[in-house]
Amino acid sequence: MHTRERRVVITGMGTLTPIGIGLKAFWEALVAGKSGVGYITQFDASGLDTRIAAEVKGFDPTEYMEKKEVRRMDRYAQMAVAAATMAIQDAKLDLDSVDRERIGCWIGSGVGGIHTLEEQARTLVERGPDRISPFFVPMMIANMASGQVSIMFGLKGPNACTVTACASGAHSIGDAFRIVQRGDADIMLAGGAEAGVSLLSMAGFCAAKALSRRNDEPERASRPFDADRDGFVMGEGAGILILESLESALDRGARIYAELVGYGATADAYHITAPAPGGEGAAQAIRLALQDAGLEPHEVDYINAHGTSTELNDYYETLAIKAALGEAAENVAVSSTKSMTGHLLGAAGGVEAIATVMAIQEGIIPPTINYEKPDPRCDLDYVPNVARRKEVRVALSNSFGFGGHNAVLAFKRYDP
Repeated sequence: MHTRERRVVITGMGTLTPIGIGLKAFWEALVAGKSGVGYITQFDASGLDTRIAAEVKGFDPTEYMEKKEVRRMDRYAQMAVAAATMAIQDAKLDLDSVDRERIGCWIGSGVGGIHTLEEQARTLVERGPDRISPFFVPMMIANMASGQVSIMFGLKGPNACTVTACASGAHSIGDAFRIVQRGDADIMLAGGAEAGVSLLSMAGFCAAKALSRRNDEPERASRPFDADRDGFVMGEGAGILILESLESALDRGARIYAELVGYGATADAYHITAPAPGGEGAAQAIRLALQDAGLEPHEVDYINAHGTSTELNDYYETLAIKAALGEAAENVAVSSTKSMTGHLLGAAGGVEAIATVMAIQEGIIPPTINYEKPDPRCDLDYVPNVARRKEVRVALSNSFGFGGHNAVLAFKRYDP
């Protein structure tokens, strides 16, 4: 059945985040406004300007795969496999009773195996080229999260990886959405995974002056839309959703969390790191997502903002929302869950899509924590500091990446 008309629903979700492992722990922490930011424990960060990050604590990859497999995967791929395992369990998907050639996998990552790259580069310099691991390349490359998940579960449908920096997870979900819509697969595992808390990665972002230096108050460092924001906080994790054709979901009696109804993608064509003035590329992506979904601006109840806690992003994203929604922007609730999780780079779009779907499912909007001093240039309703009960029928998830990549996903409450 090759048609753009197939409806696509979310039937399972799995997540590893700095505020909790698993959907329940993640959602409870979001609603409670809990910060996952602390001092870096994975390496000695004493020589860096920024010594804080949002790390995933208590993750044991051997709970999800054999020890031998763990040794052959970078941390980002281990997290992807773990999140995919949880999503499949959550969807109650019995892989033995479905056609695995109709199930695919599209998992994005901004950088892939940077821990492996750093470690092997050190080995090269200190011990010479003949000491490099034969697993170096397959552990490092960014497509291996998607590759490993497909191998682990025998998924033989379309398999790919999108690398668009901080928009990787959202683009991956959008591209997987199109695959199910047009009938090239019935089920897609989609989202993102990233493990960017490494010395090399942190040093690079420090050099670019992109990170918060609020080292004395880690939990208050990520403060999107606040006047005193001073950069983003590096995070890590994975978020994987099960996208399924409505027909397939109904056939197997699956629980449906929400429907994915629109996807907009644009380019700023402006600068390698700075967003386009006025957020024009982001605004167009929002317009396209709504157009794709057949929705009007006034129908949007909630936007999970990209909200990085950087000077330009938060201001321009505010302008983009106003430009795309017009007068309706005054009445929309906007929050940045990065205030709690930090910025998960390529995994952000996956984890934030899950937060957006849960807001629809539960009728609760997660807050923007650390919102203490309003920035007069950012004047929307950012759901400050405390979660809000509100019926959410339509919600957007925004993701914007270095290189001018913009992706917006539109979700809707499922109505049969």
